[in-house]
Amino acid sequence: MGYLSRKRRRLLNRDGNSITLGAKIFAAIQVNCMIYRTIRTTAIAAITLVFGAALYGCSSGDSASDKAAEAEAARANVEAMSREHANDTTDASPAAETPPARAVISERLPYAEINDELVYGYFVAPADMTEPLPAVIMIHEWWGLNDNIRAMADRLAAEGYVVLAVDMYGGRVATSPEAARQLMLSVVEDPDSANENIASAHEFLTVAVNAPGVASLGWCFGGGWSLNAAMLLPGHLEAAVIYYGQVTADQDRLQYITAPILGLFAAEDTGIPLASVEAFVDALEDLGLEHEVEVYPGVGHAFANPTGSNYNQQAATDAWARTLDFLERHLAVDGS
Repeated sequence: MGYLSRKRRRLLNRDGNSITLGAKIFAAIQVNCMIYRTIRTTAIAAITLVFGAALYGCSSGDSASDKAAEAEAARANVEAMSREHANDTTDASPAAETPPARAVISERLPYAEINDELVYGYFVAPADMTEPLPAVIMIHEWWGLNDNIRAMADRLAAEGYVVLAVDMYGGRVATSPEAARQLMLSVVEDPDSANENIASAHEFLTVAVNAPGVASLGWCFGGGWSLNAAMLLPGHLEAAVIYYGQVTADQDRLQYITAPILGLFAAEDTGIPLASVEAFVDALEDLGLEHEVEVYPGVGHAFANPTGSNYNQQAATDAWARTLDFLERHLAVDGS
């Protein structure tokens, strides 16, 4: 609760019937979701067409070699993640079982339609919300939208946000490193669908949920896609949080970003090398883009994942506190 502004606390606790009102608002969102699906326009396709090219160097001035280089870098990142997670499992540790600070309500809801298939995400909000709240697009690690990500969505929602944990794997969840590798490769090989997934999530939150502001947040695979979201949605994303995700120093791609960036990286991460993080920071500074980057010494990739072998409680706790502070500053309600 320490990170909530007074304005947001008023929205969450306006009267003694707040929990009932929260349930009513949640039901209204579900109705809006159905309406949203029936009146969905070509806005998503337009956003992806105009801005999606920036993610993979597909603008008209890019050469075939540039496109091939981007695709190769993405594949190399998959192999780097395979090495980093080779000995990891998805078994939850006690650290993954931290309950949310307040009651939340959640539902599995469709937020996109891609290739004629509905895409379902995990939607969660404070049970005592009385008005629309700022929203966060949460993007899973390379394992997929599993119980650990849903638990993190619950924790974040309890801080005063609407959270949509998206599904980049079409309902599939990996339980082994090789299965995760194949799922991550499937996204790399079809970036257009992934772009549409993220853009659809944003439109869902702004149209169906009426969120006054939207941020992105992701870990590992999702950290890279949180950065991609900032490039895909210039002028429409209020903040982006990147936990040890793939970054780029390509200023032609980064120049589209308008959202402040929070980057949280590990000094001993061999999958996301420190040199690449430093080059990323230099590019952001050259472009004059607002950013905050913290590199944690002595820890490795996925230091915030309580199911991973590199989990570091001290770094994870500090990173989460920085995340909440960053979101509070950039997703304030009515300037509060």
